[in-house]
Amino acid sequence: MKEAEQKDTVDLIACHECDALLSRRSLPRRTTARCPRCGSLLYRALSSNLDRVCAITLASLITFLIAQAFPIVELDANGLVSQTTLIGAIVALWDENMQVVAVLVFCSTILFPLTELVALLYVLVPLRAGYVPGGFNLVLRAIQAVRPWGMIEVFMLGILVTLVKMVSIARVIPEAALFAFGALTLMIAVVVSFDPGVLWDLAERLPRRRAARVRAKRMRRNRQTAGSATKHG
Repeated sequence: MKEAEQKDTVDLIACHECDALLSRRSLPRRTTARCPRCGSLLYRALSSNLDRVCAITLASLITFLIAQAFPIVELDANGLVSQTTLIGAIVALWDENMQVVAVLVFCSTILFPLTELVALLYVLVPLRAGYVPGGFNLVLRAIQAVRPWGMIEVFMLGILVTLVKMVSIARVIPEAALFAFGALTLMIAVVVSFDPGVLWDLAERLPRRRAARVRAKRMRRNRQTAGSATKHG
């Protein structure tokens, strides 16, 4: 009886918009489930092939590092040449007594996107290998918490608007980071389209998860036995 009740609880899902309680069912590939009451998206079909998601996430992380390491643009105004990276622009904002703006730019363009990419790789790579990493639930919750605050696309739009205005007063030379940010904007759009919630379902289906728990319990039991034997000895 208890096992049946637990199974029913696991198969139930609540709509995030109208709180309707629905039965969760498996879906064909590339399909979605929507709430019959309000029409909002409930979840996407579970795909066991994580190669594409891992590849685009890893490529996004590499492109992100390139975008941070190189200058964005080079400005030539009457013989005065200047160029800066995103970090340099944030430091300049801080030096101009605009600390709040500097912190917001740092969090929305560096901290939160980097956190999401690293956290996704942390859970995706072990899942592809067939086991669930430590802190799995906490990491997925962190991804869902920081995702709305990553604004690479807004930053890219601001760069383009600024460049259009600067063309009339200075010679603008695009640098490597500008192209990296353009590519990163497209990659981030693909990464964001991936629903981390499906990873919970995938983790529950992994056969090694239960075995890992059994091994962990066995190791803890052996340590306790060894410790008690040492005390008695």
